[in-house]
Amino acid sequence: MVEIRKPIQVKEAVELVIAHAQKIGTEILSLEDTYGRVLAEPIVAKHDVPPFDRSPYDGFAIRAEDSAGASGDTRKSFHVVGEIGAGHVADRPIQAGESYRIMTGALIPEQADAVVMLEQTVENESGFTLRKPFQVGENISFKGEEARKGEQLIEAGTLIHPGTIALLATFGYSEVKVARQPIAGVLATGTELLDVSDELVPGKIRNSNGPMIRAQLTRMGIGYKSYGMMEDDLDACTEVVERALRETDLLITTGGVSVGDYDYLPTIYERLGAEVLFNKVAMRPGSVTTVAVLGGKLLFGLSGNPSACFTGFELFARPAILTMMGCHAPYMPRTQAVLGEDFKKPNPFTRFIRASWSMTPQGIVATPAGFNKSSAVSSIARGNCIIVLPSGTRGYEKGMTIDILLLGAEQGVERWEL
Repeated sequence: MVEIRKPIQVKEAVELVIAHAQKIGTEILSLEDTYGRVLAEPIVAKHDVPPFDRSPYDGFAIRAEDSAGASGDTRKSFHVVGEIGAGHVADRPIQAGESYRIMTGALIPEQADAVVMLEQTVENESGFTLRKPFQVGENISFKGEEARKGEQLIEAGTLIHPGTIALLATFGYSEVKVARQPIAGVLATGTELLDVSDELVPGKIRNSNGPMIRAQLTRMGIGYKSYGMMEDDLDACTEVVERALRETDLLITTGGVSVGDYDYLPTIYERLGAEVLFNKVAMRPGSVTTVAVLGGKLLFGLSGNPSACFTGFELFARPAILTMMGCHAPYMPRTQAVLGEDFKKPNPFTRFIRASWSMTPQGIVATPAGFNKSSAVSSIARGNCIIVLPSGTRGYEKGMTIDILLLGAEQGVERWEL
């Protein structure tokens, strides 16, 4: 008998997955190895930044009071008594009418309280003249103006990118506490599958989902164990799933989640005693996406259709993996765009369309990336975003405003907005 499944809304499905994504611990890494990881502790300023009053420009350090009354008709003269490069300090304080030639980042000398930019001066044999007065503090970067010692600058749960690494280095974090990365298991099921190197034969297709998911994990910096391909054999598949759950922190399978006689994953979940969180989602493509949990580990049963598989990974597996690492912004960024061409299909379920966005004089324009059935592969390769069309809508016309999810973004967002 064919099982009748009751679909749940995408938002509810995502929330269920996130609620069951368990954090898996922390580790200490050297700074050089932290790119792409998630901070397990906040970045706290260990000292003021800047650590001293410094010059933000190449120019001359002066006493502001010595520039009082300067104008085009009454230029003020200054005598240069030395030069201060970045990393060096002045020999002595300056006196009335004196200045130091100073480089960007150099320590402001004693008695000086303003910096004159080079282009504001006319140089002569002994120094320079200027035609405007300067205020105390003008063109000076003051100690602690960017950060004060003890101030929390970045919170735990933040994904580490190059800017984060620069901040960590600034404050001497040679070792960093980060979330441990999970190891994912990847298994493709289906008697119809061939290896990538195999020649096509009638009734068979090459396995594209396995390599695709492994690449999606690699894009996240997540390690994986591949369990290859399994034919539709219930006992053999059950054995592989059990082994994968022993060896990994989560398991991603493709295929075997429909309602046909040869779709075994629901039976495997039942055999193992896994709790099925949902087995149908009100979405296209990927409505048969199934997620279960066993022993605190998530099992993602993604569709065997490539586009549905790709979308299911991005919507469910990706934010769950990031949540397991303590990331507080695990979701794909979302923005609005203009639809680049008509899309007349009605949307009884929320529809996710592989698409390509570009910036135009009219703003961001997103256009479906070609053939868009759930079995499509070419549109995945062409796309850099996913168009989201809400359920209950009856098609969209070119020029209408739509929502898109951005693929491959370095930084995610905190809230799920579907």
